[in-house]
Amino acid sequence: MKKIKHIIFVAVALLTAVSCLDKYPQDAIPADKAINTVDDANQFVIGIYASWKSSALYSGLLTLLPDIQSDLVYAVDGYSNTYGDVWRWEIHSDNSSTATVWAALYKIIGDCNFFFDYEPRVRASVTSDTDTENLDELCGEVHFMRSLAYAELIKCFCEAYDPATADTELGVILQSSAKEPERFSKYHRTSNFVRSSLKDSYQFVLDGLAEAEKYILYDEVISAPYICKSLVNALYARIYLYMQNWDKAIEYSTKVIEDDALKLASAKDKYSSTETFYEYMWSHDAAYEIIWRIGFTETSYGGALGRVFLNYNYMYYSPDYVPAQWVLDLYSDNDLRYDATFKTVTTGYSHGLTWPLLFKYNGNQALYDKGILHVCMPKPFRLAEQYLIRAEARCRKGDYTNAGRDITTLRESRYSTYSSTSINAANWLQTISDERVRELYMEGFRLQDLKRWGMGFTRVPQSNTVKEGSSLKVKGRNCTAATRAGDPLFVWPIPQHELNVPGTGVKPNDSNK
Repeated sequence: MKKIKHIIFVAVALLTAVSCLDKYPQDAIPADKAINTVDDANQFVIGIYASWKSSALYSGLLTLLPDIQSDLVYAVDGYSNTYGDVWRWEIHSDNSSTATVWAALYKIIGDCNFFFDYEPRVRASVTSDTDTENLDELCGEVHFMRSLAYAELIKCFCEAYDPATADTELGVILQSSAKEPERFSKYHRTSNFVRSSLKDSYQFVLDGLAEAEKYILYDEVISAPYICKSLVNALYARIYLYMQNWDKAIEYSTKVIEDDALKLASAKDKYSSTETFYEYMWSHDAAYEIIWRIGFTETSYGGALGRVFLNYNYMYYSPDYVPAQWVLDLYSDNDLRYDATFKTVTTGYSHGLTWPLLFKYNGNQALYDKGILHVCMPKPFRLAEQYLIRAEARCRKGDYTNAGRDITTLRESRYSTYSSTSINAANWLQTISDERVRELYMEGFRLQDLKRWGMGFTRVPQSNTVKEGSSLKVKGRNCTAATRAGDPLFVWPIPQHELNVPGTGVKPNDSNK
C-alpha cells in the first residue's frame, strides 16, 4: 500500500471539499459511494496528502505570514504591497490571508473526519490481514494529519500555552466527525460550534498523535513525502515544547535525533563539485535531514515561497521583502549558512537597492529549469529543529551543559570550523533565540517563538524600506491571562465569517476587538 501511495501521490488532484465548519466536507461525493473499500480509503488519504500542497499552507501563507509579521524582514520601497497589511500589523477579522489559512486547515480536518466517519464501514468489509494492516496504517496517517492541522490552528489563532491557565484559555473548534454536531467528540460542550479550552485543544492533538503512534510503522526514508515514525515523534517534541512540558520535549526530540536514518546536512562537506549537502537540501529539496517534505512535480505543485523575496523576471530582482540587517549580522564569518541562504544583488528598483536577498527559496532546480521560479518543496520538519527543541528544553531545566552540546552539534554541521558552545543561566534565551533565527529563517516559526517567550520587538528603518511599518514597536504578549499585556495581534483574529454565523457559539480573540 505504501509503495502505491508513494508513486501516485504527487499526481492526484486536490479533493473538492468545502471548508465551512457547518457543511459536510465532501458535498461533491455521494456519501454512500465515497469510501467503501481499502483502495477507496487509500485514494482518499492520497487526496488529504495533496491538500498540504495548498499555497495557503506550508508553500505559502502558513509559512510566510508569521515571519513577515515579525521582525525578520522589511518591505522595500516600491513593493507590490503583497501581505503589506500583515507586515504593518493591520490584521483585522476580515483579513483574507489569515482567513484562508483557517479555511485550508479546517478543510483538511473536515476531510480527515470524513475518512473516520466511513472507516468503520470499510473495516467491516475487509477479509485479509493485509487489508486490515493497510487500513490501520491509513488511520494512523489521518490521525497525524488531523493533529498537525489542529496544531497549526492553535499556533496561529490561540494564546501561548501556560499550564496554570490553559484550561480557562480559548482553544479552537474541535471536530471529530464530518456529520451533525451530535456526532462530535467529548470535547464539544454544546450542539453549537464552540471553542474548546486551550488545554483540551492541545490534548486533542496529543490524543491524535497517540493513535498515529500505534499504527505508523514506517521508518524514515530520505526526504519522505509521507508520514513515518520520526515525524510523529517530531510533532510530539514540538507540541510538548509549546506546552512547557520540558521532559517530554526532551524525550521525543531525543527519539528523533537517535533515528539512524536521519543526519544533519553538512554545510562544509560536498554533495557534488558545486554544492554542499546543506546547499543541495535547498536547491533540490532532498537531504537525510528532512523528516517530512511536501512532494511537488512540474505538473503538481503549490505556491512559490521565494517569490516575495526575489520576484525575478529573468532581468531584475524586485523583492517585496528583504532580510533585516540585525538578522544578517547574526551570522559569523565561519557560518556557512549565510552564503547558502543569502546572495547580494542590485535590485531592479529605481533606487537601485543593493542588498543580500533570501536565496534559499530561489526554487527547486528541476522546477526552475522548467521555468517554474521560486517554487520549493516545503520542509515543515527537519532534524535541525529537534536539536533546537532539545537544547531549549534542557535550558529550561537548567541543564546548560547538554544544551550547549546540542547547539555545538548543530553548529559543527553548519560552520567551517567550530569548537564549543557556552550556555548559562544568563545567556541561554538569547543563544537559543539567535540560533533559531539563523537556522529556521523564514520557515514560519518566529511569531510563535516571540509569543511563547513573551518577547516584543522594535523595527529600525533601514535602506530603501517602506516608511509605514519600518519603525513599528510591538510589545510582548504575556501568556498568563491574569496578567496579560502586549499586542493582541500575536494571536490572529478569528475570521469574521465564523463570528457572523447565526446562533454561533464561537468567541472572538482580543485581536477581533
